[in-house]
Amino acid sequence: MTARIIDGKAIAAALRADVAAKVAAAGFTPGLAVVLVGEDPASAVYVRTKDRAAREAGIAARTIRLPAGTSQADLLATIRALNEDPAIDGILVQLPLPPGIAPEAVIEAIDPDKDVDGFHPVNVGHLADGRPTLVPCTPLGIMKMLRAIGVTASGARAVVVGRSAIVGRPMARLLLSADATVTVAHSRTRDLPAECRRADILIAATGRPELVRADWVQPGATVIDVGINRLADGRLVGDVAFDACAAVAGAITPVPGGVGPMTVACLLENTLTAALHRRSR
Repeated sequence: MTARIIDGKAIAAALRADVAAKVAAAGFTPGLAVVLVGEDPASAVYVRTKDRAAREAGIAARTIRLPAGTSQADLLATIRALNEDPAIDGILVQLPLPPGIAPEAVIEAIDPDKDVDGFHPVNVGHLADGRPTLVPCTPLGIMKMLRAIGVTASGARAVVVGRSAIVGRPMARLLLSADATVTVAHSRTRDLPAECRRADILIAATGRPELVRADWVQPGATVIDVGINRLADGRLVGDVAFDACAAVAGAITPVPGGVGPMTVACLLENTLTAALHRRSR
């Protein structure tokens, strides 16, 4: 069996075009503010990507760059100002933050109605209660990707490897809301390969390069690789051993070009969602 390669770039491009059309018809310009603290190279590249994508969709993007030595108090003051700015519909603080700044305090300081990352406890609670408002972008993008390729979650057995608050836990909640039977596996799971082999939909989000091997995959399963890891030789790989698993799976995402573009596209959609919600009240 040779897996279908899921083209995240193409699916994301269609979503971005849809967002751009809706923005053009909205009669106003949504505003997105991205706050970058410090000089982390990967974060800087990602922020530039978000900024460019937002502008292409007709969203007014503003990037606020703060030095690595910025205090938590100063960062929180910046967030308060953005909360109060009527031109800003979405606020995103790029993670990770420098040492000395508590990410939980920063996330909780963002107005939940402007929390386009979907990390605020209010939005987490809505998702857990089955009433999603603003949903974390990567899990949201994966659900859209599954629908785009015709994979039905309802009735399927889904295994999510990884339990982070950013991907694993919200991913499980979205799959459960879509009527999948969901297992969340992690580093303490007994016989992790056996758990993975039970999955019709296998989602790997561990940050461990090529953890998932071919004999972990049920023949014909859909494999979604959230990871992106740079090896010592400079290669980018995911959390899944792509070549080996592609010989077993029914469909699989590449790294790069799979989940990543969907995350950015869903950030734009969340910004539009936040803007429409704020103006409907």
